[in-house]
Amino acid sequence: MLVVGFPTGAFQANCFLVAPERGGPCVIVDPGQDAEEPIAAALREHDLTPVAALLTHGHLDHVFSVAPVCDGSDIPAWVHPDDRFMLSDPARGLSAQAASFFGGLELREPKEVRELTDGAELDLAGLRFTVTHTPGHTEGSVVFGHDTADDDHLLFAGDTLFAGSIGRTDLPGGDMAKMTASLRRLLALDDETVVLPGHGGATTIGRERASNPFLTGVVDLGEPSAAHKGRGRGL
Repeated sequence: MLVVGFPTGAFQANCFLVAPERGGPCVIVDPGQDAEEPIAAALREHDLTPVAALLTHGHLDHVFSVAPVCDGSDIPAWVHPDDRFMLSDPARGLSAQAASFFGGLELREPKEVRELTDGAELDLAGLRFTVTHTPGHTEGSVVFGHDTADDDHLLFAGDTLFAGSIGRTDLPGGDMAKMTASLRRLLALDDETVVLPGHGGATTIGRERASNPFLTGVVDLGEPSAAHKGRGRGL
């Protein structure tokens, strides 16, 4: 299996290309700001052909390039319906500071958009991804799970779970109670599950279960303002 990842844009959001092997179809996860050129370079380097773009949520730093990437390759974008509005109206999901930074930016939906549902299984590029709806960071946040042929477990976690932190809940659509419920679902996964988050480096469920302050009681999840303290590098 081949996973190619790199950070994109001002907020260094991770974009991933996922394929069974070099020289075949692949899926693109979260084509963020300035992602078009590195995606094209990775496709050439590994002789890959994209068949779909999967979006963990609708925030600008994760979907900035989705329309040109999808329309340029004539592929669909998959997003949860609760976050679809941000594909064409990104300011509604931003903090005041981020909205000011990006000014009057206008985006549009790709030509083909398909909607995700909790528990759905997507067979794409010869791979099967399981969709888990994880609201809390946004209403339509999801994670994508994949079990490899070698029985390794991967989780493309977006901004729900980071190494040592979680996604902030103080943005439009954020909700700490929903985030807590979503995290409980993720903690039911095997400790060996490799977490590939939306920002920063990889981790495992076991490592986060043991040391993430948001999951060990060091940070009070009952306090609504807690989720943005010491967070990862999302919006």
